[in-house]
Amino acid sequence: MKFLFDTDTWQEIYSSIRKNKIRTAITIIGVMWGIFLLVVLLGAAKGVENNFNKLFGNFATNSVFVWAQQTSQPFKGFQEGKSLRLKMSDIETIRTEIEGLEFVVPRHQTQALTINKFKSGTFGVFGDYPEFDKVQKRNLVYGRFINDNDIKEKKKVCVIEEEIYKQLFEKDEDPIGQYIKINDINYNVVGMYKEGMVGGGPQGNIHIPFTTFQQVYNMGDSIGWMMITGKPGFDIVQIEADIKLLLKNLHKVHPEDERAFGSFNLGKEIAKVTGFLTGMQFLTWFVGIATLIAGVFAIGNILLITVKERTKEIGIRRAIGAKPWEIKRQIILESVFLTSIAGALGIIFGGLVLMLIDATLGKGEDAALTNPTVDIPVILIAALTLVVLGTLIGLIPAHTAVSIRPIEALREE
Repeated sequence: MKFLFDTDTWQEIYSSIRKNKIRTAITIIGVMWGIFLLVVLLGAAKGVENNFNKLFGNFATNSVFVWAQQTSQPFKGFQEGKSLRLKMSDIETIRTEIEGLEFVVPRHQTQALTINKFKSGTFGVFGDYPEFDKVQKRNLVYGRFINDNDIKEKKKVCVIEEEIYKQLFEKDEDPIGQYIKINDINYNVVGMYKEGMVGGGPQGNIHIPFTTFQQVYNMGDSIGWMMITGKPGFDIVQIEADIKLLLKNLHKVHPEDERAFGSFNLGKEIAKVTGFLTGMQFLTWFVGIATLIAGVFAIGNILLITVKERTKEIGIRRAIGAKPWEIKRQIILESVFLTSIAGALGIIFGGLVLMLIDATLGKGEDAALTNPTVDIPVILIAALTLVVLGTLIGLIPAHTAVSIRPIEALREE
């Protein structure tokens, strides 16, 4: 390793670079552009992934939503257009008959005028079980979510979203323990949460115990819709198909009736997005590495030209006793030096561009990219790869240099 600190070696490298300033600069820019592209594209891809996780990170991704509609075919004496309603008994049957289920959560929903003192607004009111917080995690800021005791005793308690708090309460006012009126019925606020931006804007929702909703709105045994989450390793698309077929049997619906039960398969849609993100990352790596390799080969070509121009000088050095490995070492070191400088510049400029992107496109609720960054291990691997490629590509002109016989080199004009 002593040759790394040999001033003569570095003086020769500096002299070679100084003689070909423009050529060296163009070569460095080529390699720098490759790693710059790699860093920026990887950072942008990470920003898109972070944004996706911000939007859907609260959801159990292996989920499907199912609700009842109207039949489109007559069956077993029932006419087309029969209105269907899901029942609590359907939930128990699904839990028993369908394999691979983690959660089956029934829900209710309505719109209600909500009042706190002199402030009011109309918001979505949902009847929920505690399990809902496991399927779609609530980011609680104050208090708690609905619990089993609330369900059992049909308590008039509620959990409100931050947007509702802003509209109904004073700034910095503690909402926990206070009462708000929902359709002229007082509910004790036991929790407040901050919602994500799924659906394009703040949700503004209120959650009350499912049993309380049933009693207040006289829903009996019916439910609005259900959220089903599959266990890891189970196909949520197959689970969706099995549930809808089971419901058709329970409600005497034609097996081929596609309108009777509606559904939205979140797991399938998220799989499409994650597939796109994976493809984008692969494309990013491919483009970045291809550009990087092209730049490194440019360094090899430049060094081959340099060797050709320095043939006489190499011949003199060989004639006065320079060993072949010393010639090789200098040329390889020059190649590694150029690729390292180019790589460092590419990483620095790439990082600055990502900071600029984050400052302009990564702020606010409507941010296109969220925290576009590249992991340090990825940067280290890219830098190491660049050094290895620089070493390997330097072997070509180095081998060419030592293959020239001293006598022939001295004859070179």
